[in-house]
Amino acid sequence: MAQHSKSTGTGIMRAASQAPFLTREEEHELAVRWKEQRDESAMHRLASSHMRLVIAIATRFRHYGLQMPDLVQEGHVGLLEAAARFDPAREVRFSTYATWWIRAAIQDHILRNWSIVRGGTSSGQKALFFNLRRLRARMMRVPGSHTSAQMHEEIAMAIGVPQRDVALMDARLSGPDLSLNAPVSDDDPNSSSERGDFLVDEAPLPEEAVGMSIDSERRSTWLHAALNVLNERELKILRERRLKDEAVTLEALGSRMGISKERVRQIENRALEKVRRALVERHPEAYLSFS
Repeated sequence: MAQHSKSTGTGIMRAASQAPFLTREEEHELAVRWKEQRDESAMHRLASSHMRLVIAIATRFRHYGLQMPDLVQEGHVGLLEAAARFDPAREVRFSTYATWWIRAAIQDHILRNWSIVRGGTSSGQKALFFNLRRLRARMMRVPGSHTSAQMHEEIAMAIGVPQRDVALMDARLSGPDLSLNAPVSDDDPNSSSERGDFLVDEAPLPEEAVGMSIDSERRSTWLHAALNVLNERELKILRERRLKDEAVTLEALGSRMGISKERVRQIENRALEKVRRALVERHPEAYLSFS
């Protein structure tokens, strides 16, 4: 499969050198024939005459470690997409329009194949991937020392992404992928240890998870039973102040209930004490769980 892809890309490169140039008038005529008559031969002729553009753009991305014929082939896909979508009424040269499609196709191919870990899924991450090395190299040429943190901060501001994303991408670009199934040491042929063997799972064991779930349900039952000792106003204050994800302030709750915030505090403290007393009387072990 890889050999077929390479030979296909090589064939495209060879054909590109033999493709004739088009005048602006010829280009416009072919585009009109495709748009109005769906003449596929016109569309393919329009595309093939711009294969030199594909090669020129693909050359800019050759330092990412992928085969040049593969980059050219992917760029050719983008070129065909541009030819199929081109509108001659826009009054722009086809090469100007096609450049974006070619570059996008090549960049997507690089992001899919550069690493086994998928990256560059957002526009900001994509811009970071393709500009990080260039910006870092430009900063290194400026006299004066730059720490990694300083460079990451400047690059983050230039591209418009968080600084932590720059640091993470920099680390990814600085080294190759490492398999978790790779041996820990190449020096000991008798060792069967793999990197994955030393990863620590911090999640609780199954029996611990079940135990915590049961304990949580038991404490919840105890608490709801203890709340029955409260009157309506005490229960309302305790729910608003202690049992919601975002507690209501004393001042806001007092204003809503028509009392001072100090009075809300007093009722809240009294309600808490009544709940604690009920828990201790009914379930002594429950108090230890909640304290």
